[in-house]
Amino acid sequence: MQNVLLVLGGALLAIAAIAFTVVSWGSMGIGGRSAVLAAITLGALALPALLLRRGLASTAEAIAAVGLLLTVLDAYALHSAALPDTDPLTFAAVTAAALATLWIAYGLLLPGLHLPLPAGAAAAQLPLLLWWAASDAGPHLLSAALLTTSAASTVAALWITRLPVRVTAGVGAVATGVLGLLAATGLILDAQTPEAAGEAGAHLLFAAAIALFAAWRTPRTELAVAAAAFGSLAVLLATGGVLRTSLPGDWALVTELLCSVALLSLVRSTLPRPIRRGVAGTSAAALGLALVWTLPALGASVVGPAGQLEEVWSGVTVREEVPGADGLAVVVVLLIVAAVLAASYRLAERRAWRPHAAVGAATTLWAALAVLPLSLRLTGLALLATHLVLAALALTAAVSVARTAPQPDADAPAPGAGGVRPEPEVSQPGAAPAQARAGGTAPRPARALATAALACFFASALTASLLSLATEAATFTALGMLLALAISATVLHPQDTRQSVLAVTAVPLTAGLAIAVTAALELPTHQIAFALLVIPAATALTGARLRALPYALLVELAGAAVGALALAFAAGDTPTLSLTLALAGLIATATALRADRRPAAAYTAGALFLLATWVRLAASDVTTPEAYTLPVTVPALVIGLLRRRRDAEASSWTAYGPGLATTLLPSLAAAWGDPHWLRPLLLGSAALIVTLLGARHRLQAPLTLGGLTLALVALHELAPYVVQVVGALPRWLPPAVAGLLLLTLGATYEQRLRNARQLRELMGRMR
Repeated sequence: MQNVLLVLGGALLAIAAIAFTVVSWGSMGIGGRSAVLAAITLGALALPALLLRRGLASTAEAIAAVGLLLTVLDAYALHSAALPDTDPLTFAAVTAAALATLWIAYGLLLPGLHLPLPAGAAAAQLPLLLWWAASDAGPHLLSAALLTTSAASTVAALWITRLPVRVTAGVGAVATGVLGLLAATGLILDAQTPEAAGEAGAHLLFAAAIALFAAWRTPRTELAVAAAAFGSLAVLLATGGVLRTSLPGDWALVTELLCSVALLSLVRSTLPRPIRRGVAGTSAAALGLALVWTLPALGASVVGPAGQLEEVWSGVTVREEVPGADGLAVVVVLLIVAAVLAASYRLAERRAWRPHAAVGAATTLWAALAVLPLSLRLTGLALLATHLVLAALALTAAVSVARTAPQPDADAPAPGAGGVRPEPEVSQPGAAPAQARAGGTAPRPARALATAALACFFASALTASLLSLATEAATFTALGMLLALAISATVLHPQDTRQSVLAVTAVPLTAGLAIAVTAALELPTHQIAFALLVIPAATALTGARLRALPYALLVELAGAAVGALALAFAAGDTPTLSLTLALAGLIATATALRADRRPAAAYTAGALFLLATWVRLAASDVTTPEAYTLPVTVPALVIGLLRRRRDAEASSWTAYGPGLATTLLPSLAAAWGDPHWLRPLLLGSAALIVTLLGARHRLQAPLTLGGLTLALVALHELAPYVVQVVGALPRWLPPAVAGLLLLTLGATYEQRLRNARQLRELMGRMR
């Protein structure tokens, strides 16, 4: 309460003083008001000394704050009364310097007060800036004024021991330093000649000197790191700005990157650790920005040939260029970054980020090689051959790394004789694990490097596939080579996740070759489905032969996806779609002969055969599907009944589901398009009988299929009347009914919550 009263009292006094000075007080002129104000100021500045002697520190602090404000008002009164013709900004600059000196001296004279010294440090940030504003000078003087103020504040923050003053001076140093850096950066970006750039660069080097001095002397580690990063950034901006006016095009960025590499070499020096960390952070950020600058060129190199999709087999290769940059400069930047990352990998032993350095080095090296053909303006077969070679090199690197350092996520060792796994070897103290000595555990950088190389292979393969669409021969050559590479790598690669990815990759490549063959034979689009169906058949056979391998199931699933693509191609021709569905059902049936695939494959085969039947009926314009479905339904139901008699636990979906669906679903589709009453009546009666039988014998399949069919038939018959009734209702009625329903539900939930609370209270009263 004491502090609240003091703050409110000081604020009221300050408001009164401002009103007394700025606004007239009775008939007293500005001279009289100035004299009264000066007397009050002296009293307000002297009174805290007496209060401190009596131990009233809080009251003294409040009155001292009022006294400091009064000195500002005294300066205003002096300008208004005695120096009205003086330039306001010049007078403000002089006043700021004088008040800063006065407040600092007052704070040193009365060390028991906490406010005067920080206030003086804050006021000291203004004189040079106000002086620049009064002088109407250019931006160079602004940068110099800000940086000089920052230097003085930095020295004060490092020299003064009192924490509030250090914090105030430090904040002022950071603020003016950042503003000065921005001003100098603007100067160097606007410079058009080396001389102008050199002058602006001197400002930046001054800012760097201030920051590095602060980093050297500050005891706080985080502040030292930030200051060192700030200083190294200023150095890079200075060198980059000067080089920009001396070198052509994007090569200034290359030299700027070399400067950042030179700064990065200081990490291995004897400088204090915080300074090395700050310099390393700035250099790493410069490398990252350089990589971001290369992304458009890399994107144009990898996915730029996508324009070839509009010129398939036209004989003309779509030409792409590096967007907005010199291609060779982009390549050099990527090579520099790759070299830095490779050096970091070699020097960073037992560091957590070592795998990331390995991945970055490999990826940027591949990126440089990928952009190089575009930079050299290669076209046609040369461009395609380059990307095929790059894909082969990336895949070879991935397999080589994986083979020399087998992955820990590979399958467990095979059982020994008699099906018993060998006991793990017990390692001796100080000895490496047996698996590591044998090369069975891959270091983490090796795993990451293999994954990165595999990703580069996929990117190059995508580019080569797009480029190969220029001519028919190029398409077959590129897809054939990529397929051979994928199969060979799958065979040579150790068993792990990457091997499975390579195995699955062979499936879409084979599908691409199948589509290319049918296109070369100029077959209709819907007949592509027959060529594609060969692939799921082959993958099903391969999965049966290689079922012990971890990628067998994934290859079969990829083949099933190609089968779905075949159905999409066949959808344009109904007879072809029916035959495609039947062939797909045949493949699923053959797969169901395997015990490990039987349930899923059997259901899939039944659904495909059923769809093939329905599509065939639709293709033949059959309006009475029951004539074709009932001869299948009756024997199917008899077989299901015999199955249930032999095995009472057999599912009703297995026994009766296929037979009922064979007739009910096509008849339902026909009933929805039939304007007459006989078919819906017969179908509804049959569905009612099936539903009742399912309910009587507790069979899920008849109950579900019959009930669903009955409900849909009833909906079809009642739909016209429902539409008429809805059209006759007022438009406000449905929302009103919905609102009442929601209110009813809300009330019900509230009542349930109330009952729950009552039950809780009742249980709480029990002993």
